[in-house]
Amino acid sequence: MARLIFLGPPGAGKGTQSKVLADSHLIPHISTGEILREAVTGQTPLGMKAQRYMERGELVPDQLVVDLIQERLDKPDTQSGWILDGFPRNVIQAQILDFILSKLSHDYDRVINLDVPDETLVARLLSRGRKDDNEEVIRRRLEVYRDQTAPLISYYESREKLVTVDGNQSMEAVSSALNNLA
Repeated sequence: MARLIFLGPPGAGKGTQSKVLADSHLIPHISTGEILREAVTGQTPLGMKAQRYMERGELVPDQLVVDLIQERLDKPDTQSGWILDGFPRNVIQAQILDFILSKLSHDYDRVINLDVPDETLVARLLSRGRKDDNEEVIRRRLEVYRDQTAPLISYYESREKLVTVDGNQSMEAVSSALNNLA
């Protein structure tokens, strides 16, 4: 049983790696983007609320995302473990997550931080060829990520739950390192 939280900047590979790890351990990969899409598609009450924001091109408010995460973590398939990808994004969300997990009698085993140098991240993101990914936008996204995440990394370090993995290796080498942690 593994309950893991993945952190990492855009382009670090956390989505890919967390999905591979979840599949290999037969546990749910819980991604905030995926949850939002499923809730909207399923026309759940929370999904319908989220859809109104998404249709206007606005960010879904933190409280709504938190409610969706809580709803997802309360499903029976999470009893054997889970991997959270993309949540929490800041210390306030981490504190809320701690409260939710306590209420659900869950706890996380560790927080995995995929560390990749900015120059590698920029190159990876530029190579995806998305039209909204130019170097200036990517560097701004990394700056925002560092501003929000530095305190989050300290938060989990202080709880002795953080493990940093070198994400600047081959996909296979990162997967192998992660399998040794799960």
